Amino acid sequence: MLKVRPKETASMLTRDRVRLDADIYRPDGEGEFPVLLMRQPYGRSIASTIVYAHPIWYAAHGYIVVIQDVRGRGTSEGSFKLFAHEIEDGEDTVNWATTLAGSSGQVGMYGFSYQGMTQLYAAAAKPPALKTICPAMIGYDLYTDWAYEGGAFCLQANLSWAIQIAAETARLKGDGLAHQALAIAAKNLPVYDSVPTRASVLEQFDPDSFYFEWLQHFEPDDYWESLSPKASLQTVDLPMLHIGGWFDTFLRGTMHLYKEMAARSAYRQQLLVGAWAHLPWGRKVGAIDVGVDAASPCDRLQIRWFDQFLKGLNTGLLDEPAIALFEMGSNQWRSFDTWHSANATPYFLATTGLASTSEEGILTPSSSHLLTLTPSSDFLVHDPWRPVPALGGHASAPAGPQERSSLDCRTDILTYTSQPLEEDLHLAGDVSLLVHCTADMPSFDLCAILSEVCPNGSVYNVTQGYIRVAPGQATTPLQVVLQPICVCVLRGNAIRLSLSAACFPAYPVNAGTGAPAGEARLIDQQIITVTVQSGGDRPSQILLPVIQGK
Repeated sequence: MLKVRPKETASMLTRDRVRLDADIYRPDGEGEFPVLLMRQPYGRSIASTIVYAHPIWYAAHGYIVVIQDVRGRGTSEGSFKLFAHEIEDGEDTVNWATTLAGSSGQVGMYGFSYQGMTQLYAAAAKPPALKTICPAMIGYDLYTDWAYEGGAFCLQANLSWAIQIAAETARLKGDGLAHQALAIAAKNLPVYDSVPTRASVLEQFDPDSFYFEWLQHFEPDDYWESLSPKASLQTVDLPMLHIGGWFDTFLRGTMHLYKEMAARSAYRQQLLVGAWAHLPWGRKVGAIDVGVDAASPCDRLQIRWFDQFLKGLNTGLLDEPAIALFEMGSNQWRSFDTWHSANATPYFLATTGLASTSEEGILTPSSSHLLTLTPSSDFLVHDPWRPVPALGGHASAPAGPQERSSLDCRTDILTYTSQPLEEDLHLAGDVSLLVHCTADMPSFDLCAILSEVCPNGSVYNVTQGYIRVAPGQATTPLQVVLQPICVCVLRGNAIRLSLSAACFPAYPVNAGTGAPAGEARLIDQQIITVTVQSGGDRPSQILLPVIQGK
């Protein structure tokens, strides 16, 4: 470990003459050093230390660390517009970083969330000095991976973030009234306006927020094509370290980018997914303690990664499996050479018709039960006056596993439970639900949650997925894609599938009319009856990625 010089502040000019400010942390040593760059919008002093080690720690390992305020944030000049300038500004910053005194001319980038996105945008410009990136918790396709899930607007995540961005803008302007109002709204999410998604406090204090653009563009279109990094990265190829969390709301984006790059890249693509929500990255997630091994290995891993690809050292990384997944249940890391995307095992839904009022819904790996149970339909009645609340998972806060046995007792939730397992069940890979269902309204939602049921009756969610069915889009069976998983369900426990027609406020309540989320009025919300069919020629099933245990 090297000593680190006192922090410096330096500025650069973009191609359109906008000044961007950065803090620079230098190792106190002779020779040249690679540059690690992070570009972020939250005030550079924080430097993503909510999940990463301080930049001084990275500098002590022989790197010049640059933490920059993006355009219009912190003390940087210019006007901030979400993601609009990050390709050009990212390229300019990478090129500038190579001119710093003591720079070796080799640049790597790291950071999560927005700081992960700035890596993708910078890489899209192909600056020759950018040799590798470590994107964590990102949206590759901003429509499917960030703003919407299964066609449903990610209300809680998007609105919370929009309020945070607006509050920071108010702080930078010195607008105390706006900042206080937005800070209050951040603690008490405003989701009860006449159009519930159109928070009046945000319309008042930040009417030009990206949030309203995202509501307006409720289907994939040219807006998302131009805003997302996906299209710009199609000809980019770099070694990438992809980092995600099982309960992160952007895991879809992490996996989307990883899978595409792993399929076409000539370079190392490494994936690490921990038992984490968006933050923090530690042994406590939701209501459970997953053990000391769950603590983040990312800082040391990133030093090994940058030593390999920026310093040319043989760190042994290339001799190790490319995938490391934290297995919930056994609470240990497991290594794989490839992502498990095939060989899904179906677990079928069967019912006595009382899956909503008692624990008579069945989840079984055998289809033999399906023809013997009648009737073969369950009825899910959604009342918008008391929508099923979000509890844990990846789309709401607080995220992670939560004890949900009392929630599963609601009669507007269908539950299908397996027999206690006779041996440990190891699951690692993608999860999806194929369900035969119809509704008595033009539009309806379906939330699917896979849980582990313990012998004492406690129930903890493992993964979930959500879909909004628009008028005329209903197909049978519907496919609901759940978050991927790596979990060991222990012998004696059972697995459960819970279905509901709401998960509020993670997603807006579906009014049933087919109106887009940004236009659906509170007063127009309707009771919706969803019919879920199983058995016979309607084999509703959840497809689970069963693998061999150790």
